[in-house]
Amino acid sequence: MSHPMIQPIIDFSAGAIGGTACVLSGQPFDTTKVKMQTFPSLYRGFIHCFVATCRTGGLRALYKGTTPALVANITENAVLFLSYGRCQDVVRFLCGVDRGAELSDLQKASAGSLASIFSATAITPTELLKCRLQAMHEMEATGKIAAGHKSTMWTVARSVVKEHGPLGLFAGLSSTIVREIPGYFCFFGAYELCRSTFAQYMGTDKDGIGILPLMFSGGFGGACLWMVVFPIDCVKSRIQVYSLTGRQEGFMKTFRAIVRQEGVAALYSGLTPTMIRTFPANGALFWAYENSRKFMMDHVKA
Repeated sequence: MSHPMIQPIIDFSAGAIGGTACVLSGQPFDTTKVKMQTFPSLYRGFIHCFVATCRTGGLRALYKGTTPALVANITENAVLFLSYGRCQDVVRFLCGVDRGAELSDLQKASAGSLASIFSATAITPTELLKCRLQAMHEMEATGKIAAGHKSTMWTVARSVVKEHGPLGLFAGLSSTIVREIPGYFCFFGAYELCRSTFAQYMGTDKDGIGILPLMFSGGFGGACLWMVVFPIDCVKSRIQVYSLTGRQEGFMKTFRAIVRQEGVAALYSGLTPTMIRTFPANGALFWAYENSRKFMMDHVKA
């Protein structure tokens, strides 16, 4: 691997492949999560939201926002894993570790947390479009916006830019960064710790634990991420969806308004489909990432 650009290209490509696998395996659960976060009073729970969505729009309604979700997740994970490799070098430098040396699980968690700042900035516009498309039916049904508009990724994007300018696509950026920094510390930390535990129990290294332990480790990392950041994600979704009706308050004012008017429980509306989704989606993410990365690394060395 002689050229210095080869490793970043491999990390970027493997992250994109992992992001695609994540979306295709978990999109219906993500749609119900966003609907429940933004309109908790409309649904009694996950099953009610799932069934009501299918009844009003068919199975296609569960995949609303898939195009921006694919763009968002491919972008997020490509940038995340590209930055993750570079941030590991930063952590090595700060800790006085030799370049290329293996990092501890805690050091990898710190690198993942640092890398999340770059991915958060990259995904905010597509995350905004995804959330708006997913909650469009509820916005029309509650009279917050006029009904009958054709809603696609491009029409929503044009509407945002026309009304608020290009910076309007970054509504919810601060909430996204606040979510990602602790979230990805837990995500990478729990993933690496779980892999280490499996490797120690099986008497092998992390790369030799097999598919099911690898996918379980990814799901465990995702579950830890969402348990920590779910209230922050709820505030982010509210800001991004309700900004359809005009300029929204910032993160702290929106957070306090939800707690004051609806109670703390509202911040956790949609947690059930998220936790159901996290094991297949994040398991698929890490399985696709690790295997595609290993495949490319092996072929480059060959």
